Amino acid sequence: MSTHLEQLTADAMKLPLRDRVQLAQRLVSTLDDEVETNVEALWFAEAERRLEELRSGKVQGIPAKDAFRDARETLKR
Repeated sequence: MSTHLEQLTADAMKLPLRDRVQLAQRLVSTLDDEVETNVEALWFAEAERRLEELRSGKVQGIPAKDAFRDARETLKR
């Protein structure tokens, strides 16, 4: 940990609990925005890949009722 970060952490730890909570929430919220953007892009790419597999015949789809039945059975285990 850098000296600057250590000093910042030490100063933050001196704050009252309510202020530390607010600081933590602000810091985490900056991470959430970045992570959500990356995750959304990854899921979009995955959806496109799967759609292409279906269209090309590489994989074959199954009826939704079968997929949901299988999922329910898996969750019961």
